[in-house]
Amino acid sequence: MKTHQQKYIAIFFLILTVIGAASCTKDFDQINTNPEASAQIQPSFVFTKAQYDGAKNNLNLLLGTMQYTTSFNDVAGFGSKYISSQSEQSSAVFNAGYYQEINELALVITAVAPNPEQVNMLAAARIWKAYCYSRITDLYGDIPYFQAAKGYTDASYKPAYDAQQAIYADLLKELDEAALSFNTTKPTFAAADLIYSGNIVQWKKFAYSLMLRLGMRMTKVDVGLAETWVKKAIAGGVITADADIAKINYLSAGQDINKNPISLKLYNDDYIKADGTSNTEGGKYQEYFITQLKTNKDPRLGIFSVVYVNKVPDTTAALQKGMPATFGSRPSDFATYSEPNLKTVVALGAAKIIIGAAETNFLLAEAVLRGWYSGATTSVLYENGLRSAFKQWAIISPTDGIISDLQINTYIKYHPLVITGTVEDQKKQIFTEFWKAVFPDAQEAFSSYRRTGYPALVPNNYVGNATNGQIFRRMLYPLSEQNLNKEGLAAAVARQGPDTFLTRIWWDKL
Repeated sequence: MKTHQQKYIAIFFLILTVIGAASCTKDFDQINTNPEASAQIQPSFVFTKAQYDGAKNNLNLLLGTMQYTTSFNDVAGFGSKYISSQSEQSSAVFNAGYYQEINELALVITAVAPNPEQVNMLAAARIWKAYCYSRITDLYGDIPYFQAAKGYTDASYKPAYDAQQAIYADLLKELDEAALSFNTTKPTFAAADLIYSGNIVQWKKFAYSLMLRLGMRMTKVDVGLAETWVKKAIAGGVITADADIAKINYLSAGQDINKNPISLKLYNDDYIKADGTSNTEGGKYQEYFITQLKTNKDPRLGIFSVVYVNKVPDTTAALQKGMPATFGSRPSDFATYSEPNLKTVVALGAAKIIIGAAETNFLLAEAVLRGWYSGATTSVLYENGLRSAFKQWAIISPTDGIISDLQINTYIKYHPLVITGTVEDQKKQIFTEFWKAVFPDAQEAFSSYRRTGYPALVPNNYVGNATNGQIFRRMLYPLSEQNLNKEGLAAAVARQGPDTFLTRIWWDKL
């Protein structure tokens, strides 16, 4: 964030002062010039870094909140237990986002915007910026936006916090304008683009799919505006086929930045020894998640989950068992609980899906229920969502994530959308499947849960929790903001409400 830049710029000028005092020679320029450095930024390189950083900026603690995982360790189990003493963990996305991808994208946009030949680069950067900002504002509500990322260009270190309603309006405008600005005769980021390698058609689909996501976010607060943007997104063309999924492919070896960020953190924090007993942070799958998968005979159970038998991973369905979130100490049968499969969920080289066809098909199914789309029936779109949700695991993990057509067809046969039910009944069914489909992107599950109320999670009223036994509604601003941007923070709190876990953000209304 700009306020963080202030510290680094001060250090930078201090270093310059020291160099100036010690290096006043006729060979100053030659001695103090790095022959391998560039006098100007290289937009392609910075855009690649911004994609890596935007994709890794996840709040993994929400895996517990969305009842995918838990831990008997109060520190690691904060997401599932809401422990007061660990509440500052919730500011991680805010801290990292501005310092990394938001600043990086500002540099890219500043570099390419003046050149009409780089219009496609500008469009892709604007779309990715909208994605990155949407992830931050959906966690915290009001955030610095219009004045943000101006520390380098305008020496602006205390940006105002903007109302989420205004941020959403601009994000949607940016997506609309950027999608329309692509030009097939102009160059792209090409191989520097980790998501689509510069494919303009697919970037448009990503833009409209994100527009669909953000449009649906507004259904509780401004249904008319939500309908307008959802219809615009559908007309523009969203991701409906697996070939168009927005994803980043990673490597299983080399530098950490090239490894799947969710997998890497899970691996390093808890599952590196892979024996079922030596979990450093005491993490396992949560009871509710495994029960849902087992009860429905979900073929993803063996893809997601293992139990270590004599320290050997076993995917047998009957052995899978989730651990209650109420445990405050290591249970004697700890080894018998399920944990993430190192060949899929914790595979360092696994692809990370940014927006997939499963999500968009489920959202289109809701659009039909609302009367906003007539291109297919709710049942067909629901089934398409299920198929994509299963098949995407072969994209994430090509060797170990394959689910057969027979397994998929069997699941659909025994879990059809009950169209005789009420609209609310159908939404419950759709968004319970959505919750499973977006795993392990718990941050998107968290947003969907707050908007729809599904799945019907039962909160954990653990001793010493910070939420009165309720599930979070938002995350906390960093404590550092009280010193670095006190005025901006105070204005946001006055407008939005107290900086607490239960204050609802703009689109999250009762």
